[in-house]
Amino acid sequence: MLSGTELAQAQQLLALIKKKLTGPLSIMEVCGTHTTAISKYGLRPLLEPLRLLSGPGCPVCVTAAVDLDRMIALAGTGAIVATFGDLLRVPGSETSLEQAQAEGADIRIVYSPLDALAIAADNPKRPVVFLGVGFETTAPAMALAVKQARERDLSNFNLYSCLKTVVPALHALLAAHHGLDGLLLPGHVSSVIGRRAQDFVASLYGVPAAVVGFGERDILLGIAAVLRMIEEGTPGVVNAYPHVVREEGNLLAQKLLAEVFDTAAAEWRGFGMIPESGLVLKTEFASHDAALHFDLPHASVLREQDPCRCGDVLRGAISPLDCALFADRCLPLTPLGPCMVSSEGACAAYYRYDRKKGVAPA
Repeated sequence: MLSGTELAQAQQLLALIKKKLTGPLSIMEVCGTHTTAISKYGLRPLLEPLRLLSGPGCPVCVTAAVDLDRMIALAGTGAIVATFGDLLRVPGSETSLEQAQAEGADIRIVYSPLDALAIAADNPKRPVVFLGVGFETTAPAMALAVKQARERDLSNFNLYSCLKTVVPALHALLAAHHGLDGLLLPGHVSSVIGRRAQDFVASLYGVPAAVVGFGERDILLGIAAVLRMIEEGTPGVVNAYPHVVREEGNLLAQKLLAEVFDTAAAEWRGFGMIPESGLVLKTEFASHDAALHFDLPHASVLREQDPCRCGDVLRGAISPLDCALFADRCLPLTPLGPCMVSSEGACAAYYRYDRKKGVAPA
C-alpha cells in the first residue's frame, strides 16, 4: 500500500509518461518479476498506448525441454532431488517432477541450495542432486554450496546446472528483435553484474534502457527515463535503482562465480542455443557435476504442443492473451507450458491479474 506522498509521486510519474506518449511504443520488461509486478499493479491498461512486452527473464520459463526431461530422469535414478518449488509442475515429454514425486520419487522442495547441502550431510549414503535453475542472482548461492560440499567432503552432493547469464540473452534478443523501443533491465541481476555491463544495449543496438526496481514508482520511473531518452534521441542505460545497483556490481559475487563456473553454450526455450550463456562447473568441481555422474537423455523427446506459444511470449513476439490456449486448455492447474507455472511466468501473471482488466492482446 502506497502512502499519500508515494501515491502522489506515482500519479505525477504516470501523468508525465502519458504526456510523453505521442504514439504507440513497445518497451520490454526483461525480468519476470517485473512482469508480475506490472500486472499486479494494473499498469498495462493505465499506460496504453504503450505496449509492455514480457521478455526472457523467467529462469524456469527459459529452461529448455531437454533439461526438463533430464531433471525428471534424475528423479528416477533413486537420488534425492532437491528443487525450488516452481519447477515441480512444469510439464516434460511424458510427465513432470510432481507426477514423479507422486509415483514415489524422493523430490524435496528447498528454499536455498544450502538446504540441499544439509540434506546431503544427513543422507551420506544417498546421492543428492540440486536442480540449479536461475540467473546471476541465484547462481552465487549455488557456487557457495558446491564449494562447501568440496570443503566438507560431501561427495554425494551434486548440482545439475541449468544456470544462465543475462547478457548473452540480451544480445540474442536485440540482434533479432526489430520492434523494441526500449528495455527495462532486471534490478536483481544488475545488482550482481552491475549497470556498466549492460551499456552495450544502447551503444551497440541504439536501444534506451533503464535498470529498475520492483515497486510501482520504481517501474514508472524507469519507463519515464526510457521515454525521455526516446524523446531526446539519446539512448543510454540509466540506473533507476541506485540504492541497490552499482556501476561495477557485486565484485564478491562475481569472483565466486568465476571461481566455480565456466561459461558454455546453453539452450534457451524460445531462443535455441545461445553461445556463452550457460554456467557449468569447472573441472576442479567435476566430482559434484550431476551431468557427469548420471545416465541422462542426450536429446529431449519433448514434443512441445504446437499451439503452445511460450517461446513466442519469451521473445516478446506476442502477449499471453494472443495464445489460443491461454485461460482455455492452458490453466494454472493444467499448464501446457512453463510460462503458466512459474511465479515469474508471464502467462501466470496475466492469468492472475490482467485477463479481467481489459488488457488488449498485442
